[in-house]
Amino acid sequence: MYQATSAPAKPTNSTTNVQVTASQEEIAQAQVHLEEQQRIFGAIPNFYVSYIPNPVPLRPRQKFDLALKTMVDPVSFVLVGITAGAQQGDDDYAWQQGALGYGKRYAAAYGTFLNSTLLGDAILPILLKQDPRYFYKGTGTVRARILYAIANAVVCKGDNHHWQFNYSAIGGNIAANALSDVYYPAPNRAGAGVTFEGALIGTGFSAITNVIQEFFIRKVTPHVPANQPPTTTRPPAPPPRP
Repeated sequence: MYQATSAPAKPTNSTTNVQVTASQEEIAQAQVHLEEQQRIFGAIPNFYVSYIPNPVPLRPRQKFDLALKTMVDPVSFVLVGITAGAQQGDDDYAWQQGALGYGKRYAAAYGTFLNSTLLGDAILPILLKQDPRYFYKGTGTVRARILYAIANAVVCKGDNHHWQFNYSAIGGNIAANALSDVYYPAPNRAGAGVTFEGALIGTGFSAITNVIQEFFIRKVTPHVPANQPPTTTRPPAPPPRP
């Protein structure tokens, strides 16, 4: 009589490598999604700051979407309302007091905010291929970081990763100030000199804001990625000699 026997199966050492790839647009969208969660004190939008070293440049649609999200954010409407209230309290502009005067000040303040954001953060960056974001440095000496933050008020990264003059932000400020003459009262309309002066003040305000971004705002903004400098890949060490 024969008896059937079974031999143990031999283990296999084969492995399967699965490589997942993503397009540059998909990577950029994932990075933008992180930025859209950044809010100062968990409330005020802080979308235009990248804490990721060397992020992927934004595509035109992403620049426009980020500007639109900023313009329609509920906190933006609240901040515009506070600005209009301060203007009414100081009796700025040749409008009456009361609800009607406040409504006109609110509409004008939001119009300037809309024009500045749409032109300086979307339309001009798309046309000129520039990135509207501030790229957090976070390393180096205090002096180096201050100079970096101030310089970023007049320079920006292009979509080609090269630093260049920030035509988008400065041009957006000039255009927004010029367009404000359409809806502000005639006695308060600015001439060309005042328009360029306002753009210069806006550039100085951006420099101050960048310095605050570099040293303070990250500490009070939840959900920001760790700022780690990019690492270089070293070639593997040669095998030891027999």
